[in-house]
Amino acid sequence: MNPDTLAEAILSVVTPIAASLRPDETLDLEVSDVPLERPRNRDHGDWASNLAMRLAKRLGTNPRDLAQQIADGLAGIDGVASAEVAGPGFINIRLDAAAAGVLAKTIVEAGDSYGRNDSQAGVSVNVEFVSANPTGPLHIGHTRWAALGDSIVRLLLASGANAVREYYINDAGAQMQRFAASVLAAAKGEPTPEGGYPGEYIAALAARVLEARPDVLELRDAEQLSVAEDLAYEYQLAEIKDSLGQFNVPFDVWFSERTLHAKGVDGVSLVDRAVDRLREQGHVFDEDGAVWVRTTDFGDDKDRVIRRSNGEYTYFAADAAYYLNKGDRGFENKIYLLGADHHGYVHRLKAVAGAAGEDPEKNIQVLIGQLVSVRGARLSKRAGNIIEMDDLRAWIGTDALRYALERSPADSPLDLDPELLQKRTNDNPVFYVQYAHARTHNASRNAADSGVERSEFAPETLSHETESALLGALQEFPRIVAFAAEVREPHRVARYLEELAGLYHRWYDNCRITPLGDDPIESVHRTRLWLNDATGQVLRNGLDLLGVSAPERM
Repeated sequence: MNPDTLAEAILSVVTPIAASLRPDETLDLEVSDVPLERPRNRDHGDWASNLAMRLAKRLGTNPRDLAQQIADGLAGIDGVASAEVAGPGFINIRLDAAAAGVLAKTIVEAGDSYGRNDSQAGVSVNVEFVSANPTGPLHIGHTRWAALGDSIVRLLLASGANAVREYYINDAGAQMQRFAASVLAAAKGEPTPEGGYPGEYIAALAARVLEARPDVLELRDAEQLSVAEDLAYEYQLAEIKDSLGQFNVPFDVWFSERTLHAKGVDGVSLVDRAVDRLREQGHVFDEDGAVWVRTTDFGDDKDRVIRRSNGEYTYFAADAAYYLNKGDRGFENKIYLLGADHHGYVHRLKAVAGAAGEDPEKNIQVLIGQLVSVRGARLSKRAGNIIEMDDLRAWIGTDALRYALERSPADSPLDLDPELLQKRTNDNPVFYVQYAHARTHNASRNAADSGVERSEFAPETLSHETESALLGALQEFPRIVAFAAEVREPHRVARYLEELAGLYHRWYDNCRITPLGDDPIESVHRTRLWLNDATGQVLRNGLDLLGVSAPERM
């Protein structure tokens, strides 16, 4: 019996009770309306519900009396061992071992699909994250967003959404000109120009440009800059893609900012069209020769210039065009993951949504992440002033780094301890979870060597208290996934996996899968193998949602 079937059973009991109390009123309750939660104290049962307290006033009765009627009705439901009333009207429900144990077989048969749900079905979401300028290597801040953004998309996909990972390439504007000038100066053996990009990586890019175009320094000045920019941009972007690939973060869309400014056959760009569309919505006005958007209508601290008096567009214009383009591509919902230094963008982006005629509280979500520090980290030798993603990954490991970045809320500052994250002890959270998964495989191998296989399934034999606790946690996984997707918080999956690993270790220490000595193989041994493998499956599915591997041996 899972939460949905239990909720259905509760509804079947509540409906006639409600009809007797209020014959002229229809409850119109659905399964999702029945509150169920796991009691913190397992002595209180497997599930608890405060439905009676929610319905009592509406039905004109005492909450505790209503709870008792529901509990009495549940006592006759197959799979319910007991139902008791506590406090002002809580109902504590205990399932019989057979009803609870069926879940183990359900999970094994579902395999990789267990935990997937349709809570986000029909929702289209564009998740944009990292989006670093293609003028240098990715750093520690980008690393946190890479891990979180990818896991958010994995959760959304697992919950039925149409979600994509998108990287916005900031390849237009003055930073690209400074980048090109820096590479060209290095190619000439000259100092970095004022406001340019220092670092050994610039010299390495310059060497590659010279190798690809030995004649670059013989070209006219403008052509030199153009060649240096195009080639260095290509090389640096390729490095960024490779770094993200090594970090197990695959992007679905790489969107170039240049696309927004490019003129079509009609001589009009996407930015031009964006201004016209916002004007049609009635939020654009002209003043002092410039074009403005009345963003204060949507909570911004001041109105924004979208086109200066000299005819040049502002960054806000590109932001507006990009937002509208996402909608044009079919994405009703847009999620932006921004660093701690981008708080000012929140109202600005929400104002864009409002000016475009959308709901700023529904169609756009801006997540702001806090800073990450790493104990003992050294600045990049290549870049000189940052901690590089590649250096962190090589030092700590992809799995440990991703898990550590994902097990805390994005809006909390994070201090990573590389020494801890490299330990093969239970103090290391990622090792603790991965070891539990490897232990399930080791247990399966040992069972096979002892002749124990899954040829029989007797769920009523899973009656030990640690089995009840483990099954209860396994049952929660789909709800955890759905909720984590809804609130965009991968850390809820990580913390769940740690709890599940602990429950598995306690069960493993108390319940034998293989018989002792020359004792015969019994139904309980074969059934426990199902539970063991079910736990391994859920640990594996959860780690996959975090982009972390699930080793079979450690």
